[in-house]
Amino acid sequence: MTRALISVSDKTGIVDFARVLQEAGVEIISTGGTYRTLQEAGIAVQEVATVTGFPEMMDGRVKTLHPMIHGGLLALRDNEEHVKAAQEHGITMIDYVVVNLYPFAKTIEKQNVALHDAIENIDIGGPSMLRAAAKNYRFVVTVVDPEDYASIAQKVQAGQAFTEQERFALSAKVFRHTAAYDAIIANYLTQQTGEDFAEDLTLTFKKVQGLRYGENPHQKATFYKSSIKESPSLVDAIQLQGKELSYNNIQDAGAAIDLLAEFQESTVVAVKHMNPCGVGTAPSIFGAWQKAFAADPVSIFGGIVAANREVTEDMAQELTGLFLEIVIAPSFSKGALEKLAKKKNVRVLQLPALSEAVVRHVTLKSVTGGLLVQDADTATVTKENLQVVTKRQPTQQELDELLFAWKIVKHVKSNAIVLTKDGQTVGVGAGQMNRVGSAKIAAQQAGLLSQGSVLASDAFFPMPDTVEEAANAGVTAIIQPGGSIKDQASIDMADALGIAMVFTGIRHFKH
Repeated sequence: MTRALISVSDKTGIVDFARVLQEAGVEIISTGGTYRTLQEAGIAVQEVATVTGFPEMMDGRVKTLHPMIHGGLLALRDNEEHVKAAQEHGITMIDYVVVNLYPFAKTIEKQNVALHDAIENIDIGGPSMLRAAAKNYRFVVTVVDPEDYASIAQKVQAGQAFTEQERFALSAKVFRHTAAYDAIIANYLTQQTGEDFAEDLTLTFKKVQGLRYGENPHQKATFYKSSIKESPSLVDAIQLQGKELSYNNIQDAGAAIDLLAEFQESTVVAVKHMNPCGVGTAPSIFGAWQKAFAADPVSIFGGIVAANREVTEDMAQELTGLFLEIVIAPSFSKGALEKLAKKKNVRVLQLPALSEAVVRHVTLKSVTGGLLVQDADTATVTKENLQVVTKRQPTQQELDELLFAWKIVKHVKSNAIVLTKDGQTVGVGAGQMNRVGSAKIAAQQAGLLSQGSVLASDAFFPMPDTVEEAANAGVTAIIQPGGSIKDQASIDMADALGIAMVFTGIRHFKH
């Protein structure tokens, strides 16, 4: 191997890598900023312009798109006609292509980025060289990831030839990389057109970590993050201690984060099997924790606790008395970390975005052979949005409690019923095949705490039986979407039982 083409936007490690190639007798050609970086480092390097006979032009848009470059990348060296054509036209073969692309993703992450700036960061020559070289993997080594420099340099220094299988693996990586790059561009440009759901959906995800197994031990699994930035997101969390996250940990933690994002006040959420088993709000995070724990001290066993304020030492002290999978918060006091360190297996995750603004775009759900895509359920209601449909008006205290319950029921598996009292869940009924069944479960869980509570339902009541169940439990007010052809039957039942009921006009199914 005699010639390498190096052209990188991310120059991390490139000087050391190029030096290894040079010491192995590889001639290096390069472009623009990469050329200057290598030259300043004392590495013998030749400008691409001297190879093509054309200067870089049009603000660098045209430099490598030339037969002298692409002929050297694409020529099949075991094809006599290809070799003869290269010799006739003075084309020298290129054996290494070391290229990474303009930082399009980082550019569009900038606030208020101009479309012009985004367009200028769409790389043309880079993907063309990479794809050409990767297509010709039998003869060309393609390097697109700086993480691969060390292993490739080691082989070069040892004088070892690259096997066809090794070159093929690098080729596949190139096509994954360019496909992801194009997907990000396609998504961004589609957003600029205002199209919500285009005829082709191009998504790309980056591997975060491999997992020991999936939902069950016999299933393989991996955790990926989306190229579409959303916040707060588990992918941005920093793990401070504990075992590796599992597939089920990630699902539960994601559910806890999504629910916690509904609240601005100090709130703690406990989640088990992707359903909240306890939610509490209070002036202090310790007080919120006490409410969340008291809501269901049984189900929290093996669960996940998420807080939207710094975890304090007194809260951590109580957490260490339980078996928990994860504790997640925007920050932890020094004393809290010292307490949690005593439970080495507990995964402690720091996610500063838990106290920041929420950004949600779409939700994805796979079905066999397909994918369902929808807008994220970001709908919220205020007191002004509520329609009182009963003779009795809810009190101001009941209205506050109803809105609290409404935020929670949105994140409970349908059919969902939530009972709350004084900023605390007291009963949660989730995932039942009929709504009254969920109401009975919530009431049974609440016990005597259901007296004076309010009830939230994620969807309308098809029958008045849920209102009857609520009254039997001591519920004083109900919040539900309304919209059933039998709404009046439920309204009449509420009036007969002295329960205040409000409609939101919004349904929150969560299947």
